[in-house]
Amino acid sequence: MRVLTRKAKAGGNPVRSNMLRDITLGQYYQTESVIHKMDPRVKLGGTLLFIISLFFFKNYAGYVIAALFLGMVIRLSKVPFRFMVKGMKTIVMLMMITVVFNLFLTQGTPLLTIWKLTITQEGLKMAISMAIRLTLLIIGSSVMTLTTTPNNLTDGMEKMMGPLKVFKVPVHEVAMMMSIALRFIPILLEETDKIMKAQIARGADFESGNIFKRAKAMVPLLVPLFISAFRRANDLAMAMEARCYRGGEGRTKMKPLIYHKRDYIAYGCIAAYMVISIVVGRLPFLP
Repeated sequence: MRVLTRKAKAGGNPVRSNMLRDITLGQYYQTESVIHKMDPRVKLGGTLLFIISLFFFKNYAGYVIAALFLGMVIRLSKVPFRFMVKGMKTIVMLMMITVVFNLFLTQGTPLLTIWKLTITQEGLKMAISMAIRLTLLIIGSSVMTLTTTPNNLTDGMEKMMGPLKVFKVPVHEVAMMMSIALRFIPILLEETDKIMKAQIARGADFESGNIFKRAKAMVPLLVPLFISAFRRANDLAMAMEARCYRGGEGRTKMKPLIYHKRDYIAYGCIAAYMVISIVVGRLPFLP
């Protein structure tokens, strides 16, 4: 058993374990910053508008402005940049697939031919744009979750979706479900990490062999992971039941959301970014 443990430490299995810890979505980074103190509605709305703006750009100048704006927000949030970027490791494969598909499947002016596959100028431009867009999208979303507590996130979503109550939409319940889902991401990843380490200690190998053998090796993880997830969900349901939770009807807030001066300034900055980035990002004479 000692030999297997050493082999596991020397081999590639810890890499998979580290990859699980690299997922930053749903985690909260506690520190004192102006971004952390902002109203969650500002951060939710700003993130949504930032993501929408990325799909309006027709040149790289727009992405440069978006990157500068995002860099300023990260600087103000006081979240270490390396912590922000490490979440990108988990989507490298998705990004590579997206880039390859855009490179070889976009029609246009031929640039390079590899066997029967042709890379076009339009495909190269689209591939670069998609890679930049995905990077900014993931980092921008991570900023919102890293600087907002789950409770504030729930309150913010509930407030923003308030008008949907007119159409009989259970706004509070929807916001609660989304918040719980985000909160469970790091918990399930931690549970997966523990199960993988336990399996490795028993001689399991998740790295050797082809993709089908690796997928087959992951099957023993699923059953204990599902059992753990259902157990945690049951514990949460019992805790909510014990506290007489009956949904959002008639509930009051101990700390109601109130806009402050910094929130109005943030709205102004977001509006200025949207106007400048979309106008500049759609200018035809810019690269």
